[in-house]
Amino acid sequence: METQKPRNAGGAPAHSRAVAGTVGAAPEGLGQDTAASVGTAAIPATGVAHEESGSRIYPAFDAHHPPEKALIDDCVHCGFCLPTCPTYVLWGEEMDSPRGRIYLMNEAVEGEPLTDAMVRHWDLCLGCLACVTACPSGVQYEKLLEATRAQVERRYPRGRMDRLFRALIFALFPYPRRLRVLTAPLGPYQRYGVSGILRRAGLLQRLPASLRAMEALMPDLITSVARRAIPTVTPAQGVQRARVGVLEGCVQRAFFGQVNAATVRVLAAEGCEVVSPRGQGCCGALSIHSGREEEGMRFARRTIDVFEAAQLEYVVVNSAGCGAAMKEYGYLLRDDPAYARRATNFSARVRDVSEFVQEIGPVAPRQPLPLTVAYHDACHLAHGQGIRQQPRQGLLAIPGVTVREIEESEICCGSAGVYNLVEPEPAAALGDRKARNVHATGAELLVASNPGCTLQIHASLARSGIRLPMAHPIEVLDASIRGESAESFLRRKGGAAQIVGAFN
Repeated sequence: METQKPRNAGGAPAHSRAVAGTVGAAPEGLGQDTAASVGTAAIPATGVAHEESGSRIYPAFDAHHPPEKALIDDCVHCGFCLPTCPTYVLWGEEMDSPRGRIYLMNEAVEGEPLTDAMVRHWDLCLGCLACVTACPSGVQYEKLLEATRAQVERRYPRGRMDRLFRALIFALFPYPRRLRVLTAPLGPYQRYGVSGILRRAGLLQRLPASLRAMEALMPDLITSVARRAIPTVTPAQGVQRARVGVLEGCVQRAFFGQVNAATVRVLAAEGCEVVSPRGQGCCGALSIHSGREEEGMRFARRTIDVFEAAQLEYVVVNSAGCGAAMKEYGYLLRDDPAYARRATNFSARVRDVSEFVQEIGPVAPRQPLPLTVAYHDACHLAHGQGIRQQPRQGLLAIPGVTVREIEESEICCGSAGVYNLVEPEPAAALGDRKARNVHATGAELLVASNPGCTLQIHASLARSGIRLPMAHPIEVLDASIRGESAESFLRRKGGAAQIVGAFN
């Protein structure tokens, strides 16, 4: 059982001063006692009604899958991760870097209590995994972070408003039908410009930052064709080369159904029989990445059951975060005797749609589509799945398409699952940084493989008066295969790029 003890006026026990030596060379500024290295650093953002509990929870972690000491010890604190870590780039705070957070994990594993400051530094991590790409030692930070967040969600007493807002998010976003019901009134809200009226009247500014962020992130519900259902089975065009299933997703299904429709058309054109199994729901990605372990496992088991019953060769995913989570089902369900082997086999069949098209080999003719596009690397595609070239290869195979690279492509846009809702201030700073870099490309279309990234960058551009059409790579490919003109495609995606303001 956990206990909560009063703060030790004498500081941390002596063994904590040697912890840096047990995990490698100490980061700059570390090697002091825990009170100094954790408690005195200024926390750079307040999050959702962040309330310190004053708790010191002993032990910090329970016995159910705490961060593995062997994985912690892989980190030698070399610092290669620092320039790629979004929060370190923003604040230059050691404890808001991957090696600093790993240091805190080790402190907790070695016997230090779980404190407000520890949790705050872990909460401020986006989980973008850019550090995984940068790390020369192969540190599996994603496993460490997910294990730590699961411990925090089980053991740490969050403030009342924080708990309520997180409960709202997870009662809503994993359920497409609930999203549709909630957003139904928002079409008129957008159509009649209510947002602008409220903003000019100063009423939106009175809302909590997280609710303002949620309002700003709303997709365009006026012109959206998101609610168009896709068929249960779509036959292959020509000789059938594979039988594949598609994950419809939650936010994707509710707000970006046109991406699912384009995915089905492209796969069919490439010779695949495409199945969208009825009964599929959330894959669990948001829950897994937020430390809601049991909830994530329930979603994972249901996803496996539904797709297994359809007897598929591959499961194709068009959302980066979902694909990254589904490829790790084997690890997630490793303790479940009924699902461990099934989960591993299932994960081996999961493919991102751009990955799959390149793997199977394109056969559908591409028609010219003269467009200059900027390609955004979604973190859970580039860092989480190691998929960078395949989307670019798919775009460059289209006659007339020019791909422009975005400066600081390795830095997260600030979406990061639910991060831009629970940590709106750093998310907005990262979004603005990404928007500047996107705008600097001069592209007429932004292409991204994750719905959260699309919403985040759209909102960030809009804050600076920039209107830029956006699309998923599979939508560009679909337009080319169908012979759609560039003008028609851009018009369908929101019209030509416009500048009605300027970056600060």
